[in-house]
Amino acid sequence: MTTAPIRILLQTTIPLVEDDWHIQRFSLLRDHLAGLRGEDGTPLFHVTARDRETATGPDPVISTIDRSDFDQLWLFAVDTGEGLDEADCAAIGRFRARGGGLLVTRDHMDLGSSVCSLGGVGRAHFFHSHNPDPDESRHVIDDSETSYILWPNYHSGANGDYQEIEPVAPPHPVLRDPDAPGGVIRYLPAHPHEGAVGAPADDPTARVIATGVSRESGRRFNLAVAFEPSGSIGPAIAQSTFHHFADYNWDTTSGCPGFVSEAPGNRLAQSPDAQRSIRRYARNLALWLAGRSPSA
Repeated sequence: MTTAPIRILLQTTIPLVEDDWHIQRFSLLRDHLAGLRGEDGTPLFHVTARDRETATGPDPVISTIDRSDFDQLWLFAVDTGEGLDEADCAAIGRFRARGGGLLVTRDHMDLGSSVCSLGGVGRAHFFHSHNPDPDESRHVIDDSETSYILWPNYHSGANGDYQEIEPVAPPHPVLRDPDAPGGVIRYLPAHPHEGAVGAPADDPTARVIATGVSRESGRRFNLAVAFEPSGSIGPAIAQSTFHHFADYNWDTTSGCPGFVSEAPGNRLAQSPDAQRSIRRYARNLALWLAGRSPSA
C-alpha cells in the first residue's frame, strides 16, 4: 500500500523582499525534502514554500492552517518583531493542538521575536528585548566581529563552515544516524551569531537535545529543543537559528542579502560527511514531526 506524502509548509514571516531572507533562500532545503523517496519509490514529502502575502494583518494561509491539509509547518522567523498576526498565532496553536508538527526557528538578538506571541514553542526562544534568557549569566555578547549585534549572538563559526554538535543523552530520534560513527548526527551548519533557545521550566514535554560551542568564547549553548507529542498535541522543535537551513549556509555560492557583512568560510563545501549529516538532520526532522520514525 502506498503511503501519501507528508505535506510540509515552509513559511517565512516576511513578504517577498529581494534583499532579505525570503523563502527562495531556503530552496536547497525545499528541493532536498521534495526529492526524498520512500522504499516504494514514492515521494516522502510534498513541500510548499512561501512568504507572507502582506506585512500586516492575518496571512491567508497561516491564519487558516488549522483547517488545511498540511501535516507540519516549518516557520522561519526572519522578521524584526511584527511577523505574526494574532490570528496567525491562534491558528498555529490550533494546528498543533490537532496534531500538526511544528518547527520554529529564528536568529540573533531580536530577529524573529514575533514567535514570542505563539506561546508553547515560542516560549523556548529567548531574545534580547522579548522573553530574555532567565539565566542572566548568558546575557553577554559572544560575537565581537559584529559588535552592533547584542546578545544572544553565539558564534558557532563562519557562514559556509560547519560546527560539531553534542547530542544530549539520550540521543533524540531526530539526531540518530545509523550510517555515522556513534550512530548520531554530529554536524550542523555554522553561523556567526546564533540565537538562544531553552526548555521552558514548566513544560515536562520539552528538553534540550543538542548543544554547540562558541568558537570565540568557548561558551556552550543550546541548538535545539524538542517538544514531545502529548495527547492530541503535535511534536515541535525550537531551533536556535534559521541559518541551519538557509541556502547560503549549505552553499555560499547561493548568495546572501547585501547586509551580510561577515566573510564566509568553505569548510562545509570540503566535507562530504558534514554535508550528508546536515541533510540527514532535515530528513529526520520532517519524519519525526510527522510522527514517523526517522531511524530507517
